[in-house]
Order: sequence, then structure tokens, then C-alpha cells
Amino acid sequence: MKKYIVLTVLFILPIVAYMFFATATHNSLFLPEISKNHQDVPTTFQSLNKEQITLKDKITILGFPGSNIEEVKANLFNLNQKIYNKYSGFKDFQMVMIMPEGTQEEVLKIQAEFARITKELQNWHFVFANPVALEKYYNSFHFQNTLDINSGTSFVYILDKNLTLRGRKGQKIKGKIEYKECYDSKSAAELHNEMSDDVKILLREYRLALKKNNTRKDDFRDNIKNQVEKNKK
Repeated sequence: MKKYIVLTVLFILPIVAYMFFATATHNSLFLPEISKNHQDVPTTFQSLNKEQITLKDKITILGFPGSNIEEVKANLFNLNQKIYNKYSGFKDFQMVMIMPEGTQEEVLKIQAEFARITKELQNWHFVFANPVALEKYYNSFHFQNTLDINSGTSFVYILDKNLTLRGRKGQKIKGKIEYKECYDSKSAAELHNEMSDDVKILLREYRLALKKNNTRKDDFRDNIKNQVEKNKK
């Protein structure tokens, strides 16, 4: 009986995964590249546990919330509910918020509130830097937007594993050429309808690339195969 259950999971899981990725409203298999060769998080920026956070080899939602935590708290919860909770199961996915020094205590409170509604927070990172260094790092991306007086912005960005900024460009929407390099965390609707869709496309892009190039084995499928072989003995 156990063997049949394992075999059923083996065949059904790929179908479920396909249906998940197929729900993206885009027909495109790839998320456009906006700009390339961006800098990784400087080594002088540190997380709460003094861990060095890197963007390399991760699909990253990058944000710069600023020092006014009360003002941006709702934005962070939007990101947690609409994006992180949906994609935190992917081991190559992470959220990285670059914060001004001095906001550590407020961030700890935010994390405690997140923990009540989110089981796993290991890919939710808050990194701290002095405002001058933070602004210098932000400006290195040459985004269209600028930081406010609190060293923050409500806009967040999608970076791929090679530190390339991803978004939307070139597609005609109602006669206009669409261009989108960022997503407004103030808007739960924008995160749900647009950003979530684009993250899904990027994840699907990497999934298809891995399948095409056969660069790594599917650990889950290997475990299933081993389990079936074990049950035959």
C-alpha cells in the first residue's frame, strides 16, 4: 500500500507544480531583464545576528523601507502576506530589506509579529547600514525612484541569481509600452496581482532552465525513487 501512495505522489506532484506555475497570467516564459551587473550587499552591512547576507545565487525581493517603522509597518506586512508566505517554500527565494542603523529594536518587534502568522522566517532578512552607506548602495542601482528623508522607499525590486534587475518592459498594454522596474509595497493589490505573478514567472524560468540543462537532480524525486526501491526489497 505504501508503495502505491509513493508512486501516486511521484506522478501527481509534477502535475501540481505545473498547475501552480501555469496560473501566472503572463503568457511569457521569461521575465524581462531591466539592468545587469549590480553590486551585492556590502560586507559592512550586517543582519541582526551579524550574518553576512548575499544576493548571489538567490531570487531576491530587495527593499529599502526606511527608518519610520510605524509608517512602513503595513508595507512590510503586505510583503509578508502577499509575497513571502507564497514563495518561502522555495529554498532559492529570499526577502532582503536594507534598513538604517538604529531601527534594530523596531525590526525585532516586526519579526515577533511575523512569527505569529508565518511559520518559517529563515529567508526574511533585515540588514542594517548607516544612512550614507545605505543611500550610496541604493544609488548604485540607478533606479528611477529616490529615497525619502527617512532613507527609505515603499518600492521593492526583484533581482535574479545573477544580480540582474527583473521587471516588465516592451509589452504593449492598451497601446502603451509597459515598463516596470519596481512594485509598490503600499498596494496589496499590486503585490498580489503583478509582483506575485512576476516572481512566479522567474521561478518557472529557473525551473525550466534546470530541466533543460539537466544541471542538477531533483532531490525530492530521488528520495521518492529510493523509497520505492527500498519498498521492493
